Amino acid sequence: MALSMGRALILQRCIGPSLLSVAAGRGSAAWKKGGRFTQNEKHVRQFRNPSNRDSMAEEAKKLAGCAAVDNHVQNNHVVGVGSGSTIVYAVDRLAERVRQEKLNIVCVPTSFQARQLILKHGLILSDLDRHPELDVAIDGADEVDAALTLIKGGGGCLTQEKIVAGCAKHFIVIADFRKDSMALGQQWKGGVPIEVIPMSYVPVSRTIAKRFGGKAVLRMAVNKAGPVVTDNSNFILDWKFEHAQNWKVVNTAIKMIPGVVETGLFVGMAERVYFGMEDGTVSFRDPPIN
Repeated sequence: MALSMGRALILQRCIGPSLLSVAAGRGSAAWKKGGRFTQNEKHVRQFRNPSNRDSMAEEAKKLAGCAAVDNHVQNNHVVGVGSGSTIVYAVDRLAERVRQEKLNIVCVPTSFQARQLILKHGLILSDLDRHPELDVAIDGADEVDAALTLIKGGGGCLTQEKIVAGCAKHFIVIADFRKDSMALGQQWKGGVPIEVIPMSYVPVSRTIAKRFGGKAVLRMAVNKAGPVVTDNSNFILDWKFEHAQNWKVVNTAIKMIPGVVETGLFVGMAERVYFGMEDGTVSFRDPPIN
């Protein structure tokens, strides 16, 4: 597989020196240069005995979040803060670094959830009106394929997430091992989220099924009657596609359908993805070299 792959060292301050052991033959000299990892393979293993896959996934999220914050956030940065369960650990780590290192960091949220996380930790809250250009945006993903094409929007924040990511000089993604796929649809079975104007959801769903196959279904709320409503007061369709597509072409075509606001396909946007792994390491993937 023609991908730039590596194993990323996790800073000992992130999960504690007593829990870390550098693998034999791998010394600290292989650590990052100029804030970026070298392409040599690197390992740090955290020794633990998780009770189940869910606890491993939570630990993996934390490791990925720490790696992204430690290696891509610097003093005086404006940081885009993503949404979802994995980003919670990244914001925890960001707040810890701000306190310990006295960093001047400004945060721009992608959702109401992200806004509340920023306020909870006492971080500086801003928006794209005041800071239209971000140094880095960190966000999660529902699935990542071999080319770093993402499916996002399982939590319903895809439009604002894509706007913030598009304003960032560097877009960094964090995920656990369950989100890693060779092709979209292998791991994530929820389909591609598509945000639509409420009055358009029926014609849009029919058009997508006719042109691209599969089925686009209106996402219904769990704890209330009726559909999920986004932060933008729109509906979400989940397109359950049947086979792999040319995602760049499909993304553009779906966005041209009247009534579509945005898709959960993030094509050619991620600069690097950090995966927290089951064995307590973190692996990173860069886009393939064409």
